[in-house]
Amino acid sequence: MTSREIDEIRRIACSGMGRENADRLADLLEQRPDLFDVMTGLFFTEEEPVSRRVVWAIDLYTESHPDALLPLVEPLAKALSRFRHSALIRHSLRMLSRSPLPAENLGMLISFCFDRLLYTKDPPAVKVHAMEILYRATRQEPGLRQELIDTIEWRFPEESAGVRCRGEKILKRLYRDIG
Repeated sequence: MTSREIDEIRRIACSGMGRENADRLADLLEQRPDLFDVMTGLFFTEEEPVSRRVVWAIDLYTESHPDALLPLVEPLAKALSRFRHSALIRHSLRMLSRSPLPAENLGMLISFCFDRLLYTKDPPAVKVHAMEILYRATRQEPGLRQELIDTIEWRFPEESAGVRCRGEKILKRLYRDIG
């Protein structure tokens, strides 16, 4: 990978803020999968605004290439607590919600997700993805079920319609799992 290619990715990332720009970067990954590690490196540097824009492209790319996400599961789970921008957290949780749960950093991820549910200022998408991850974690750790039920029910009155809707669906699954 040349510095010229890295500069080109940075240029594209800084050329716009919307979905169109994220699609351009994701298309670049489709054409050049060898750039995945470079974009991942840019994401983990938390260089603003490059990291926010590159993570969106990585998120889009890994929807159709889920295997590319596998080596990122543990590093993503470990890095979550240091991310300050909600876009980095949102896309990271979104990717983790559709990947195998980390083995080494599962406790850290569970704790982080419960914190996100309790933090009133997080965007709804962060809470929705956190709930999904926590539900999946209850499949491995059934002892978490009641804590997740209590947390969702406690937060319901103050949450957005989208969070309440996802919470209701997860509560139904949790009650079904309990039997």
